[in-house]
Amino acid sequence: MTPEETVDYNIKVAWHAISRMYNTQAAKHDITTSIGFVLLNIDQENGTPATKIAPLLGLETRSLTRILRSMEEKGLIYKQADTQDKRSVRIFLTEEGLRGKEISRQTVRHFNLKVREKIPQSELNVFFKVVGQITGMIEGKTLYDDFKPKPLRSESPA
Repeated sequence: MTPEETVDYNIKVAWHAISRMYNTQAAKHDITTSIGFVLLNIDQENGTPATKIAPLLGLETRSLTRILRSMEEKGLIYKQADTQDKRSVRIFLTEEGLRGKEISRQTVRHFNLKVREKIPQSELNVFFKVVGQITGMIEGKTLYDDFKPKPLRSESPA
């Protein structure tokens, strides 16, 4: 099986192309794709608990900490102690963060509209179904339950 025939290769190649495209657009506004996705996931009125953002984006906490620090330095967000739970920190958008969120929203919408112009809904429905099934298999953690690697063939002496 060649890499081009594997499911994971095609998903990875597609995501890298999308990510590069988003990063090109984001760079025009001094942000990154990661920052754009974080901005999109922060509640404009109530802020969002910092602990809720990483799981929404599939990020490790360490990665999110670096991104949030960068966003704070750029003046996109500010942190505030939660009024209900003083141990928790909520992330809020600044005016600049709101502008970045709107740019990110428009960028994602534009991409999706362009894809929908070219790819029929019936094909997208199949795509969403298949991706959902793959995700379910992975999240179900049963994908490798019956996996037993075959022993390597021992090479014969020369």
